[in-house]
Amino acid sequence: MKVLSVASEVHPLVKTGGLADVVGALPGALGAHGVEVRTLLPGYPAVLAAVETKTLHSYGAFFGGKATILEGEAAGLQLFILDAPQLFDRPGGPYGANGGDWPDNWRRYAALGKAGADIGVGIVAGWKPDIVHAHDWQAAMAPAYLRYGGATELPSVMTIHNLAFQGQFPAAIFPELGLPPAAMAIDGVEYYGGVGFLKAGLQAAHAITTVSPTYAQEIRTPAFGMGLDGLLNLRSDSIHGILNGIDVDAWNPATDRHLAATYSARTLGARKANRKAVEERFGLTRDTSPLAIVISRLTWQKGMDILVSEFDRLVACGLRIAVLGAGDAGLEGALLAAAARHRGRAGVVIGYDEELAHLMQGGGDAILVPSRFEPCGLTQLYALRYGCVPVVARTGGLADTVIDANEAALAADAATGLLFAPDSGQALVDAARRLARLHAEPARWASMQKHGMRTDVSWENSAARYAELYRSLVAGR
Repeated sequence: MKVLSVASEVHPLVKTGGLADVVGALPGALGAHGVEVRTLLPGYPAVLAAVETKTLHSYGAFFGGKATILEGEAAGLQLFILDAPQLFDRPGGPYGANGGDWPDNWRRYAALGKAGADIGVGIVAGWKPDIVHAHDWQAAMAPAYLRYGGATELPSVMTIHNLAFQGQFPAAIFPELGLPPAAMAIDGVEYYGGVGFLKAGLQAAHAITTVSPTYAQEIRTPAFGMGLDGLLNLRSDSIHGILNGIDVDAWNPATDRHLAATYSARTLGARKANRKAVEERFGLTRDTSPLAIVISRLTWQKGMDILVSEFDRLVACGLRIAVLGAGDAGLEGALLAAAARHRGRAGVVIGYDEELAHLMQGGGDAILVPSRFEPCGLTQLYALRYGCVPVVARTGGLADTVIDANEAALAADAATGLLFAPDSGQALVDAARRLARLHAEPARWASMQKHGMRTDVSWENSAARYAELYRSLVAGR
């Protein structure tokens, strides 16, 4: 079976978040299930510099200029690249620069969707997919272009990685999308008087997936539906919650070159060297109190304002805290100020450092994830794999992947972490107190670590579910 994956980023070529990790890891996992995946992504400068390519198709006029579809391979991924210099050959990040979005993002990602639809109907000689799989709003126009181009028999899948990001644009852009007038309707791309890219994809795709079962339920409620809960309830029979996995080769504490010392569930004592390295990197006093790490975008969604507001009380609970992240400038400043107040007990590094993230997972005792909502989350999966006990809000994929250390789970020796009510500073503090008490019981703490490390966080089961979904769609075409 052939699948075209359409996405705006893919690890290791371009990454701003977990989307890239998923798009990069899933193709390899699907290969074991007889599924061949080729990934279409934009021709950002970093992508073109990293991939040796050949031209498969040329457009004379395509969203403001000439464009070509290239073919290449990198990091084991089979790639199609939309090389459109007028859209993608620019400095900055994939979506903008200097803290703002590119004003023509609608044109850039409409082009990506149209190229995906064109490949879907066979514009590339010798390769035609059985399924087109679009990821998030940046790729969501692919199912819409297939639908309005008459290719309704080609199955498409729309995956929601985060419903908060929808690609909403003014109605004035519609004439430049190349869609028939009928598409500007409530059952098409129209969304609250404008154009909604994600909404269009959700309307047009044959199946919708989210990245965890709990999130698949949450987004059908007004609290989590971000204005799309009505549509999602209408399409409830087509929604599938399939949990993300992680690359267990890249994230393996037994072989991780980013660690000061490698280890396994049988050699947890070796984690001490990583703990020492984290303490040194963040300027923390060395003692036996629990070392809690935070690796996150510094945003409201991630509950980082809650972390800031309760920082003093968390330290008072006996925690030492190491934070790695970037995002809202106000939150960055507030965290730096909190670290200055608690010198030796807290440290903050602004930015993202992949090597440091691995080291923190290998040396931290626990990871704090106070998200208000979390479609899946990957940091808690990395933490489970590394024996860094997850302390997470009970929402989305966090609730699906961590077994709370309640009385029943402790009695059954099954706990892997701690869960607490989301959007509550008091609940976070209460969880920190539970953390400190459990950490003071070495045997029980080590048991939680070992159970977490034995949890299957790979793509194996989830890839099997995607393959099953693909086959059901092809069979039902």
